[in-house]
Amino acid sequence: MAKRGKKYVEAAKLVDRTKAYPVAEAIELAKKTSTAKFDATVEVAFRLGVDPKKADQQIRGAVVLPNGTGKTQRVLVFAKGEKAKEAEAAGADYVGDSDYITKITQGWFEFDVIVATPDMMGEVGKLGRVLGPKGLMPNPKTGTVTFDVDKAVKEIKAGKVEYRVDKAGNIHVPIGKISFEDQKLAENFTTIYETLLKVKPAAAKGTYMKNIAVSSTMGPGVKVDASTFVASK
Repeated sequence: MAKRGKKYVEAAKLVDRTKAYPVAEAIELAKKTSTAKFDATVEVAFRLGVDPKKADQQIRGAVVLPNGTGKTQRVLVFAKGEKAKEAEAAGADYVGDSDYITKITQGWFEFDVIVATPDMMGEVGKLGRVLGPKGLMPNPKTGTVTFDVDKAVKEIKAGKVEYRVDKAGNIHVPIGKISFEDQKLAENFTTIYETLLKVKPAAAKGTYMKNIAVSSTMGPGVKVDASTFVASK
């Protein structure tokens, strides 16, 4: 195990590893135990009782957090004609077609999210090898392959986050910054928690929400007791 810094060790002492905390308390602790000198991101991690190797237990999608993430995403839109104008009007940072495909193949990555109209996917698909490993490939499941570019861009700018189950059955989602009020982080937590409950695969057996933890960028994980959270709703 990597050697932890003194600050982290001190912060970790505040967290009882054996205990699952009510959501409000967990968020408070995650903020208190942040050791970063910057406005760290608060993230929630879900360990789900699914088998991601099976196609019918894949979980992937996107949700708009009511209070955003504290980070404004830079959006690149692949579109032509009227749709390109629509993307610009909606606030996209970059709009184009083959010119941006060339730039990306040359190593340009000054963006966070890509939106593409379906008619552009033939071209964008050629970037699969470059974009795929970085998780930047547009996908209909996350609403980033669409003709409704106005809605797509506005939602991303408003704080839309993508979620995707990894090989180990985990999902990590940012829910804001340390500077956020506890209530706003709790509302964002609620949104992602309820979304994941709604998308539970019918094929998933046994306990679905196995473990939930919140943490700051460089802070220790704080377990969340989901049952108290549901009761407080």
